[in-house]
Amino acid sequence: MFDSFLNELHSDITKRGGSPLPLPEGLEECRSSKSSSVIQSWLWDVPGFRRWRVTRLDAGDSLQVFNSVAYPDYNYDHPLMGVDLLWFGARQKLVAVLDFQPLVQDKDYLDRYFSGLKDLNQRFPDLNSEETMRSFDPNQYFSSWLLFCRGGAEQAELSLPSAFSAFLKAYWELHDNAKNIASTIPPEDVKGLQEKYDIYSAERDPAHGLFTSHFGKDWSNRFLHEFLFPASSPH
Repeated sequence: MFDSFLNELHSDITKRGGSPLPLPEGLEECRSSKSSSVIQSWLWDVPGFRRWRVTRLDAGDSLQVFNSVAYPDYNYDHPLMGVDLLWFGARQKLVAVLDFQPLVQDKDYLDRYFSGLKDLNQRFPDLNSEETMRSFDPNQYFSSWLLFCRGGAEQAELSLPSAFSAFLKAYWELHDNAKNIASTIPPEDVKGLQEKYDIYSAERDPAHGLFTSHFGKDWSNRFLHEFLFPASSPH
């Protein structure tokens, strides 16, 4: 379901000079001992970003997942990029979240960085649901213009592919423009805010339960703290 998205993102990253990095041992791939489920992850070194991670879970008709988060270098205060796509094939159910994830909610910051996402929110009405997310506070590390959908095959097949491509393009443009704009948040504060993002997200991540059901508690706990949100690690 999401292989084309994975290929598009990896192609973009490579064109931008990205190079793959090693993952913590045993976390790059895991196969379920109970089913045919397999999860694969990639970590990228991309110019202008301190960390860019990508994950693809294939559990056949029961579940398909595609997830990615891009963390800009600390000298850029622009938003993180967050993608979370889930397809439950047997139920023909899509959950999609595409957002520029703001470090702060202040008006000047939002005015500076969110015109591109505001445009997408208007262009893709199928993906601008007023329904709120259940696991997260929409006022922390999420924007008001995120592309969010609980839909079905129509959204998955017709709306999402073009929205995903437009979303990636808009985020690259945001990053390119940010190179020419002086950050208003000092690098040490950006570092602290990105670390808080990891801690906040690890506490609420709804996918952790899914990963545990497929790959076991021990592996999924490592995956959560060592790969998905490493600043949340208790060590």
